[in-house]
Amino acid sequence: MASFDAVGPLINILSELVDGPPVASAYVLNAGDAGLLKSLHGLSAKEASTIPPNGGASIAAHVDHLRYGFELLNRWSRGEEPFATADYAASWDRIAVSNSEWTERIHSLAREIETWRDSMKNLGDLTATEQNGVVGSVVHLAYHFGAIRQINRGLRGPSAREAIEANLDPEQLG
Repeated sequence: MASFDAVGPLINILSELVDGPPVASAYVLNAGDAGLLKSLHGLSAKEASTIPPNGGASIAAHVDHLRYGFELLNRWSRGEEPFATADYAASWDRIAVSNSEWTERIHSLAREIETWRDSMKNLGDLTATEQNGVVGSVVHLAYHFGAIRQINRGLRGPSAREAIEANLDPEQLG
């Protein structure tokens, strides 16, 4: 039996979450979903800075938290040991953004994700803890993407029914 190499599938899932699923297949999101980055570009700075009615973090804070997490992973992949001194709580204080800050925050997140996606291809031998961290990076992104969509329901992707109906041949509709 061949061993399972998870890096390729993890990169595929990360890409689907960030950029939306490829036309041919979707594993996490429904077909036609824009993915995280395009969804975020559809938000104004004011919407991104809004605290949910029941409390919690703004979308801007979630985005900064994700950006910071990927920054740490990228530093680690270059040989640093950034986790011992990491300040995970700081992002949750970065609640509000101006228009230019919001644009830069999205671009910074995109850069960190792209760098991480490239770094994942060259990780080499990893300890069990490091492997869990790599897998966790994709799961962590998925968790916050879901949280962001719960905060602003206008960011939701197509439902399964909408995705199916969008892919029907017009002749099949009768």
